[in-house]
Amino acid sequence: MRVRWRAWLDRAVRLGVAAAIVGGLITAESSMWLRLQAQGHVFDVASVPPAPVVMVLGAQVYDDGSPSPFLQARLELARQLYAAGKVQAILVSGDHMDWGYDEPGSMWLWLNARGVPAGRIIEDHAGFDTYDSCSRARRVFGVDKMIIVTQAFHLERAIALCRHVGLDASGVGDTTMRRFRLPWAQASVREYGAADKAAWDVLSGRDPVFLGRRETSVQDALNQG
Repeated sequence: MRVRWRAWLDRAVRLGVAAAIVGGLITAESSMWLRLQAQGHVFDVASVPPAPVVMVLGAQVYDDGSPSPFLQARLELARQLYAAGKVQAILVSGDHMDWGYDEPGSMWLWLNARGVPAGRIIEDHAGFDTYDSCSRARRVFGVDKMIIVTQAFHLERAIALCRHVGLDASGVGDTTMRRFRLPWAQASVREYGAADKAAWDVLSGRDPVFLGRRETSVQDALNQG
């Protein structure tokens, strides 16, 4: 009985090690693909090529409706791009799954309070993850070319996914939030798991959680001249 138990344990350990190796290889391949897709498309505010639209990817909003520091940093990059004449409109894409939690609405208010005209800010309330935000920008809002802003650790994945769905996408990544060392490190580590999900999204070719009808709000903003 003891011998049989040891044999079972040995097989379980071997299977666990094999699964860990396979999982590590998948993550490494996924991360490499994201890096290659984003190569040559990462810039700073001064050097990024102009585009009609900048998309801000959502992040945590507090109970009082204010954006978290990480989200404020993303919004500030978008504001700078608009002020510098690099873009004509700002698409804010985030989670509004629950009525009481509204990332796009919070982003709209923050930008408008800092001088971005209301007609230049477009809200996407179904940007539940990066893939959905990219896909909806192309398929719902009709965007062809854009700049993406997010934190630097997230930027390669965002660019790669947007380019995969047909967007001519460049990106600007925030690094100011590095001062929050632990959250930055934790989010950077989570990117390895997110790379696997990105690969699955690409391979599956899934639709966004909510696709919805075609909207003209981005084009309306651009038509203001």
